[in-house]
Amino acid sequence: MTDMTLPADDRLIVALDVPSAYEGLVLANQLGDSVSFYKIGLGMLTGGGLALASELKQDQGKRIFLDMKLFDIGATVENAVRGLAQFDLDFLTVHGDPYVVKAAKEGAAGTDLKILAVTILTSLDREDLNGALIKDGAISDLVAERAGRAFEAGADGVIASPQEAAMIRALPEAEGRLIVTPGVRPTGADLGDQKRIATPAAAVGAGADHIVVGRPIHRAPDPRAAAEAILKELQG
Repeated sequence: MTDMTLPADDRLIVALDVPSAYEGLVLANQLGDSVSFYKIGLGMLTGGGLALASELKQDQGKRIFLDMKLFDIGATVENAVRGLAQFDLDFLTVHGDPYVVKAAKEGAAGTDLKILAVTILTSLDREDLNGALIKDGAISDLVAERAGRAFEAGADGVIASPQEAAMIRALPEAEGRLIVTPGVRPTGADLGDQKRIATPAAAVGAGADHIVVGRPIHRAPDPRAAAEAILKELQG
């Protein structure tokens, strides 16, 4: 039985990682007023993701995080962000290379859109980085270095594993910036393809402003109950 009195908490961002806008809307309706913030990712883009973003934002008053992880030459990134900013979004991801961040900030100028830089994807480990010819070093050190450079380039926040949140929060450049953590799994949940994870309370305790949770909610027998269990953990 769900707790109908539990208020929404925008520290919880629910990832609408479902195949179509219709299924995303069904899930959002199931979650109702228990969730106030949604992430729409690249996988949803061809399934009506921008239309869903507009409907949730304009008709239901939800906050929207568009997770596109943009990466291209500066002019292209700037133009893409300028176009996306017209959808009145809240967060947008780009890769954390400083020139990409700077271009994205130019594209978002004059709007409330927050640009979040991706440091190193939470699905990657050191072996994956070796295969991509990324320089040697501990992932946590590389994440901190990329985060610092992204902040210097103007990023409003970063996407990082919960395991690196405390290190990033301690950076002088991180003052007043956002840390958003995917790779969050409630105790006992299936890890899926995530390799650097933490529980919701641990992620927030480490310095995260927002946590992103997808499969543990949308694959649950009762998605609203699953979301409210996470909210109880955050608020407890």
